[in-house]
Amino acid sequence: MDFLLECIGFPPSVATEEIVALAQERGEPAPWRGRATEHLLLRLGSGLQVRADRDPGHGYWSLTPFYEVPHRLRLSVQTVIRPQDSPYDALLSGWAAPPPPWSTESRRGAYRLSAWISDARRLGRRVQVGQILAVSVAGFALSVDRVLPPETRPEGHGFEDTAGASVRPIGGEGSPGGCCDVSLRVQTVRRILNEVTGEEVEMVVCAAPERPLVLFLSRWQLERDGLPAPRAGWRVEGTFLMSGRLSGGLGSTRTDP
Repeated sequence: MDFLLECIGFPPSVATEEIVALAQERGEPAPWRGRATEHLLLRLGSGLQVRADRDPGHGYWSLTPFYEVPHRLRLSVQTVIRPQDSPYDALLSGWAAPPPPWSTESRRGAYRLSAWISDARRLGRRVQVGQILAVSVAGFALSVDRVLPPETRPEGHGFEDTAGASVRPIGGEGSPGGCCDVSLRVQTVRRILNEVTGEEVEMVVCAAPERPLVLFLSRWQLERDGLPAPRAGWRVEGTFLMSGRLSGGLGSTRTDP
């Protein structure tokens, strides 16, 4: 079982072939992904999805988790990578939460972000450096290193406080694209149901500059590694695959969605 799919409620005992069969039986065409017979989404309830993509050259299926994040984050794009073997995806890297166009601030943005976008066909052929797009992305745990109880905070600082928030793309040769090391304070934990498996999924909403970031963790990984479940006010640290979709800013090089 793909451990990323554990994050959205598929137990380790579920075979990937079972999920592919369910997607073929109950799924629907994934938007902006090409042929409906080769690109499917299976809705799991409450915005959760699993995406099934078939490689026509080799015949195998790949499965990826997906969540329909309701809010948008501004991203000042620095690089766009379009992999030849996956023309419907794009790896965007840039600065999240850049200053608005009228600002006199010199900073590029609040933090760097690298994320996979599943609707790359919407980008067109050219994206200029510095173009501000709106993206809706969530993080799925590759590994969780620590889940820490609340640190001592000055009076008046609550769960909304972004002090100490850290998001850093993993770089270097051989590093997986779209992955970030994060250290974020949990604002809320919402339990939602994977209606296919009947398993509860914990959606962890974390404080970050401009917009909160939504993370999904595998409770099976936490149990295996002896880590506690995250709670409001606690801090989550680990490596997450960031993925989602475009949600605005496609028509101009200086858009503030």
